[in-house]
Amino acid sequence: MKRICLGSVALAAMLAVGCNKNHGTSETGGATTGTSGRAAANVSGSDKNFVRDVSRLNAAEIDLARLALTRSSSPDVKKFAQMMVDEHTAAGDKLNGVASQDGIEVAAQIDDSHHELHDKLAARQGLDFDRDYADAMVDDHAKLVDTLESRIDKDTLSKWKSDVKDPATGERARVEGRAETVLPEKSDDPVTQRLNAWAADTYPTAYAHLVSARVLKDAAKKRSTD
Repeated sequence: MKRICLGSVALAAMLAVGCNKNHGTSETGGATTGTSGRAAANVSGSDKNFVRDVSRLNAAEIDLARLALTRSSSPDVKKFAQMMVDEHTAAGDKLNGVASQDGIEVAAQIDDSHHELHDKLAARQGLDFDRDYADAMVDDHAKLVDTLESRIDKDTLSKWKSDVKDPATGERARVEGRAETVLPEKSDDPVTQRLNAWAADTYPTAYAHLVSARVLKDAAKKRSTD
């Protein structure tokens, strides 16, 4: 059986916090309330919700990846899972740094739906685990990509997607050496602009993770029919 090649997808550091009250804590630590409650009061609800949503998603990525490292039987799934832990944890510092400037709280726990998913996956093993884990990674990264896209300039995003399309496979997987750059959506609000810039910087890696998750999903499906 051919091993999946994940190395072809350039995967830079991505956002993350990782913690959950029942299933472990990531290296990024607990909730970050920022440097000033007064500053947080001047932050829009949409900015607070954005930070909450992406930090919850990525806390879940770390939690489920750690589970995959113990439950999966596939070297490629384990490699992907370790990448999730390493890169989400490292990049979580960037999100915490941006959020703390304006006293925005970063979610420290996964939500109830991901607690349920964790428990469901914990009851799986072997190919059954790999298949369900890959499905979850595709779904979660699709949500993350959509959330980030709401903060990105649509013209440059469209050009970037066209530039990274792999003509050999039809997958938009190549993110190295691209001519186009993803730019943040412009805002007069300095807090919003900082978050938009973070989203634009994070987006290429989030997109690459989504492509890799789809590769895992296709491979798990193929293994189930072999």
